[in-house]
Amino acid sequence: MKIDRRSFLSLGVGVAAGTALSPLPWKLTDDLSIWTQNWPWTPVPEIGETSYVNSVCTLCPGGCGISVRKVEARGVKIEGMKGHPVNQGGICALGLSGLQLLYGPTRIKTPLKRVGKRGEGQWAKISWEQAISEIAEKLDGLRTSGNAHTIAGIAGSRQGTVSQLLKRFLTAYGSPNFFHAPSSADTYQLVLQYMNGVSASPGFDLENADFILSFGSGLLDGWGAPVRMFKANTGWRKAKTRVIQIEPRLSRTAAKADRWITITPGTEAALALGVAHVLIKEMLYNKDFVDNYAYGFESFVTDKGEMKKGFKQTVLEDYSPEAVARVTGMDPSAIILLAREFARAKAPLALCGKGQGKVPGSLSEAMAVHALNALAGSVNRKGGIYPMPEIQAQGWAEVGMDPIALAGMNQPRLDATLPNSGSLLNQLPSAVLSGKGYSLNALFCLEANPLYTLADSKTVKDAFDKIPFLVSLSSFMDETAQYADLVLPNHVYLERLEDVPTPTGFPKPIISLSKPVFKPQFNTKHAGDTVILLAKELGGGVAEAFPWDNFEACFEQAMGDKMKTLKKKGFWVDSDTSGPDWKAAFKTPSGKFQFTPDEASPGFVPVKIEGDSTFPLLLVPYETMRLSSGYIANPPFLTKTVEDTILKQNDCFIEINPKTAQSNQLSEGDVVVLQTPRGQARVRVHLEEGIMPGVVALPRGLGHTAYDGYIADKGINVNRLIGPVQDLVSGLDAAWGIRAKLSKA
Repeated sequence: MKIDRRSFLSLGVGVAAGTALSPLPWKLTDDLSIWTQNWPWTPVPEIGETSYVNSVCTLCPGGCGISVRKVEARGVKIEGMKGHPVNQGGICALGLSGLQLLYGPTRIKTPLKRVGKRGEGQWAKISWEQAISEIAEKLDGLRTSGNAHTIAGIAGSRQGTVSQLLKRFLTAYGSPNFFHAPSSADTYQLVLQYMNGVSASPGFDLENADFILSFGSGLLDGWGAPVRMFKANTGWRKAKTRVIQIEPRLSRTAAKADRWITITPGTEAALALGVAHVLIKEMLYNKDFVDNYAYGFESFVTDKGEMKKGFKQTVLEDYSPEAVARVTGMDPSAIILLAREFARAKAPLALCGKGQGKVPGSLSEAMAVHALNALAGSVNRKGGIYPMPEIQAQGWAEVGMDPIALAGMNQPRLDATLPNSGSLLNQLPSAVLSGKGYSLNALFCLEANPLYTLADSKTVKDAFDKIPFLVSLSSFMDETAQYADLVLPNHVYLERLEDVPTPTGFPKPIISLSKPVFKPQFNTKHAGDTVILLAKELGGGVAEAFPWDNFEACFEQAMGDKMKTLKKKGFWVDSDTSGPDWKAAFKTPSGKFQFTPDEASPGFVPVKIEGDSTFPLLLVPYETMRLSSGYIANPPFLTKTVEDTILKQNDCFIEINPKTAQSNQLSEGDVVVLQTPRGQARVRVHLEEGIMPGVVALPRGLGHTAYDGYIADKGINVNRLIGPVQDLVSGLDAAWGIRAKLSKA
């Protein structure tokens, strides 16, 4: 099935999407700002001197530059920072609402110690000295008893100085168990490791591509740096760049695309290889790249003397348009047309990572899509994909581990990490519950809310029940902080110093400087200072790994020679995006791009989601710019912009095609029970032509049990209903949905 720009349906929803990206929401926010002055916690500034302070927004991974307007010491407005390379003066609704997080009631104002049962919300205020002392006492006992490896840390981001400081602490202490919040960037890192031979993140030169083939990436639904993508979309329209969106639901991205193509969910890799089949069969690929700079395209003999099937043979034998059509539901002629259009473009680019990329996804899918870029010669080329090396701290000395740390670091990780996989946070709950290996005695969560963001929330909670000591370094009373034993509140992003490394998908290495705009409002402490204080309290080899007096000194040493530019401009950017030419670009064993890495099959390894035929529907989560679904929950301004077909009072809606609704005898607004193998929830029905029959969709970002009345107890957290599915090669979570059924309530 396909719906192009001329169809009535796409036009209608496209108008809605255009409205969402127009100045209308900002006018709406202006109106909201008037009546919300009546909220008792909303500060009303007195007349005074006006000033602007530049910083960086960290409410999502986008890393946009911001300019905060102040009247005396009070913040009154956040705007986009003009000239910042990521957002060029633009700002999204979440960034615009940031002052509500600074002044709102969900902030944690002082260190807290649990005095009741976990989750009951009974706390005692304690001093910072007492909090650090109690943690150090527990950790010292574990370390001296030979159990240093039985603590773990979860950071909300894998990049940045503060996250790396927590990892450094765990290393010096003797634990290999550092985790970070997962994303599709984890999968792409493996793809670039296996196929390009480099340790890097993907940078997509979307602004200079003339044909964009998106396998479900929500380019206008919060993917990457959202404001960057809004501006790129304007450029695409002017340059007549064609955007093709492949997904089962008519998202904002699909509505604004030149063509929306629906296929059976989970078969994106098969379609990518079907396109590759046509490119190879009709000799439409870049022969210079494939013949001279690629390995594994043709069948070859391994070092062990074994014949291995090449990418070409695999694709030609198994992925004809007819065979792919049977898997995807897409017409064979449409597959051929799509491949020819991709080949005719001067700068085609293919990418994947469903929605905002919150779930890592299938490795075989990402490899199949990356192979299309190789076939087109769009690797290290203008309008293509560039490997972006991660910018590491320059000035830190290596951790000198004492005997206890060495012994602990030689213990296996709790997630049974596969080669090159790094962090497999999706495996941590089952590892804790299984009792195999060793028990986890303490867990630190830094700007992370796994009790809300991880799949199968119930299992995550059961696992946390088995961890004796849980510490949250959060700015807000989120679900994980609510469940902790000790809460050590971090400054909010407008009060603290930190670096914001290259956002996902940005095609230039960049570091932005998030600097304090306001003095701390409450008795909070920078998480970096908290880690340093804890290390010094433990003493010995742990303290020696943290020679700095405070985080600011640590940060300046980490930034090294970039610090001068950061202070002057607010960002440091490497303007050279050309990357090495094809002769020097690949660091694989063959020295070439590898279509057939040893670690993974070049074919389609389908991700089998949970459920059997007793669950006749497919439930897929979706994301919208009006719902924050990560560590940060919606501020009130943002919640008030959510459509009443998504959330009405406390009820959320499930999207369902009218044909599916009719076969289930359902009508608009009906209250139903949505059931999956992982749980059930009460939802309401919203009939939507823009979703495939047999598929139902729920938004991410609702169903909080913490925070305040503007977001708590509204709707359903889709993670209650979906469990993780381990990718067979990477070990990462590859679940794109789960089987489901509906019944009238």
